[in-house]
Amino acid sequence: MPDGFDPATLAQSWPMPTAPRPIVTFGAGSIVGDAHFPAYRKAGFPIAGVYDPDIDKARKLGDAWGVTAFSSVEDAVAVQGAVFDLATPPAVHAKALASLPDGAAVVIQKPMGADLGGASEILRFCRTKRLTAAVNFQFRFAPMILALKDAIARGLLGEVVDFDVSLAVDTPWQLFSFLNGLPRIEIAMHSIHYLDLIRQVLGDPLGVHAKTIGHPNHTMAQTRTSAILDYGTRVRCALSINHDHKFGRQHQAAEFRVCGTDGAAYVRLGLILDYPRGEPDVLEIHAKGANNWVSVPLNGSWFPDAFVGRMANLQRFAAGEDAELVSSVEDGWKTMALVEALYQSSAAPATPIPTAP
Repeated sequence: MPDGFDPATLAQSWPMPTAPRPIVTFGAGSIVGDAHFPAYRKAGFPIAGVYDPDIDKARKLGDAWGVTAFSSVEDAVAVQGAVFDLATPPAVHAKALASLPDGAAVVIQKPMGADLGGASEILRFCRTKRLTAAVNFQFRFAPMILALKDAIARGLLGEVVDFDVSLAVDTPWQLFSFLNGLPRIEIAMHSIHYLDLIRQVLGDPLGVHAKTIGHPNHTMAQTRTSAILDYGTRVRCALSINHDHKFGRQHQAAEFRVCGTDGAAYVRLGLILDYPRGEPDVLEIHAKGANNWVSVPLNGSWFPDAFVGRMANLQRFAAGEDAELVSSVEDGWKTMALVEALYQSSAAPATPIPTAP
């Protein structure tokens, strides 16, 4: 391996704010109890409480975590110095943002609206209210992903020229009944994480080719996607996503292969395998000048640790401790624009195959 490269030294966590501010969460869905609150409690963030229009649901979650269940929006937004955590459905984001104090710090659950029009409305709203607003693209903060980006930044892979995303998994759609009837599922709700990361690593593509479809065995709008992001003639980027590989664990996969001119990285997304229990995440690197692959010891996993980094960056930026707000609403809008382009490509006619003369 290269001189001085120790895989254990790759960055895997985000610095914590010096003076953590209380967090008020809007929404009492399963993601809050499964990821948001575990992350905040693990990191030592003070949780001021939770609000949900379904008061009983909020009380049940509040009792389970020993936090206040606010009975009204007015009570929730009255918490002094609060940072707001919108774990709300896309169609509710704008209404929730309207209730926040001007200038507040807030993280907005992905996707940033149901479509690009909704994202544009949210962006305008955040600008008008002068909100310090970020989108909860927390995948950027997963330990394995922070380490991958650190390896790239150190030049261990050389110039990144290939980025492959491959999923063949059995996603338990019965856990996501709220998605039934929505017109956009796979790209907007799942692969958006990978697309957002790709944008951070490779920048914005020149264009896209895509097809996203459902499956005969259920009624979800889309659960299978093939996509190519066009980065010109130097970089190849492709996604092959299948959430309906229901034939046992043996040949399932949830992985990235990121190749550079001088090295490569392999990432296994353990959470997606046997969701929601998951398996261990994996990051292996074949670094520049190395003769073999090296396994990076990981300190944490996507859930819940990525949510720690997301909130830490927002709080540090609001306090002037971070120079950049990662996945700000300005940047999040660009990820939504990429999502929109993929759906447009999927809806467009395919290039016809020439027929014999």
